[in-house]
Amino acid sequence: MYHTVNNYSDGDIMVDLHGRDLLTLQDFTSEEIYFILQTALDLKRKQKRNEPHKLLEGKALGMIFQKPSTRTRVSFEMAMHQLGGTAIYLGWKDLQLGRGETIADTARVLSRYVDGIMARVFSHNDLIELAKYSKVPVINGLSDMYHPCQILADLLTILEKKGSLKGIKLTYVGDGNNVCNSLLIGATKMGMNIFVATPQGYEPPKEVIDLALANSKKSGSTVKILNDPIEAVKNADVIYTDVWVSMGMEEEKEKRMKVFPPYQVNQKLLSHAKDDVIVMHCLPAHRGLEITDDVIDGKHSVVWDEAENRLHAQKALLALTL
Repeated sequence: MYHTVNNYSDGDIMVDLHGRDLLTLQDFTSEEIYFILQTALDLKRKQKRNEPHKLLEGKALGMIFQKPSTRTRVSFEMAMHQLGGTAIYLGWKDLQLGRGETIADTARVLSRYVDGIMARVFSHNDLIELAKYSKVPVINGLSDMYHPCQILADLLTILEKKGSLKGIKLTYVGDGNNVCNSLLIGATKMGMNIFVATPQGYEPPKEVIDLALANSKKSGSTVKILNDPIEAVKNADVIYTDVWVSMGMEEEKEKRMKVFPPYQVNQKLLSHAKDDVIVMHCLPAHRGLEITDDVIDGKHSVVWDEAENRLHAQKALLALTL
């Protein structure tokens, strides 16, 4: 499937995503990302108008889960259902992976059965191994390093709410985790200015910052890594936060609970941003910790629209790659 993108950059650019993996947004150009978003908007309109869009009839997606999930599992299952295809849930321990079969052999076998694989894993290296030996597209449903599907939904939400991406100031407040990593890449790919405020010692990895800085030179965006959340949110169009203790980091909880309270997204912090700032959270939220009830349920919150857009962004990704 070849498509033309003609309203994001100068000139017409042909986009073909068929058979492509999505392990990190760094592997995609700004035009390719923008076309996924355009496709998501189109499919969302079709769904709202009850127009048929069974683009994946007869197709099957194998979904490997090493970590539990609500939004990733339900959104991918419903995406395949609405596109006319089938999704198969595969728990890590239900597969022979749990009994010692190699990832390479699992990839070789699943490639004979399904048209695509989505995997939610602890180690990003496992995804790289899966993609290396798979003959069908592999999609990162979350790893310790990246969460690209979440950021596609985030970019879609910002595009809907703000009308554009280029020049928008997004401030991420909290832990420099996998969501933060993918935001740095996605935002700088699309020409957004991204400010990250974390406690000292919890900044994103240097390799991710370097990627974002390289992207920013091409897109004209700004990247700032700070320790002061108030400074970071000044004149922000978007404030984004996530849990302070991610899955797999439970042993650090006591230490983190002492370090992160100044990074809570509350009304006081919002007062330093633009009057029309929107607040985002990838969920699940720990209310009263990284975000207060009055913010997540308040007039600036777009959290529930953001959660819904997981479905639409993933429908577009699946339709274009499978």
